[in-house]
Amino acid sequence: MRVIRGRGTDRDADSAVTAAMLRDAGETGEPAFRAWTPHRQIAFGRRDARADRYDDAVAAAEARGFPPVERSVGGRAVAYTGTTVAFAHAVPLDDARAGLDARYEAETSAVVRALRTLGVPARRGEPPNSYCPGEHSVQAGGKLCGIAQRVRKSAALVSGVVVVADRDEIVDVLVPIYDAIGVPFDPDSVGSVATAGGSASPDDVCRALESVFVGDAESRVEDAADVT
Repeated sequence: MRVIRGRGTDRDADSAVTAAMLRDAGETGEPAFRAWTPHRQIAFGRRDARADRYDDAVAAAEARGFPPVERSVGGRAVAYTGTTVAFAHAVPLDDARAGLDARYEAETSAVVRALRTLGVPARRGEPPNSYCPGEHSVQAGGKLCGIAQRVRKSAALVSGVVVVADRDEIVDVLVPIYDAIGVPFDPDSVGSVATAGGSASPDDVCRALESVFVGDAESRVEDAADVT
């Protein structure tokens, strides 16, 4: 398994690393995993961009120092503070029509196990009116992680976001954003690894995820800057 560490020099370069993981997994049949801290940003979904007050949401993000980006997949707005952890697991496929639910099941279980190694009493599910609401989430005193999946002909990319320690800053920026896009949001629904009793170190969270997802597989480590 390829293990990719670090992030690209800017947001576009960083996104290109994950796109290359998905492409290469399909072409070579070798899975890949990365856990890292994306650049500071608010990632808006397609439905967000169609909201009547989307411009207000973008302005709220910019006023708080979060550059806005629009992603082609995924759900509602997600905040990356610069220390928020993301992970991506590229899985080769024999049949793109099969295994969607099984992958969600396996990946959610892996996140729960990884967070428990950090002392977090993680479990499946999320509180009502959470940010980026979705069926495949992990919580402990609030939502800690949401998981999404992108499927191509020969590979799938299962990815997620883990709130490590910047809960208050995330709440501060998401309240006006969710108000502007007209989606119910309860600030108390946001949790973090730190407030749930775990480490406040993004590196610790990255290594915990990597340890569980990679497991005993033979691995080779690459720097994100070298992935094209």
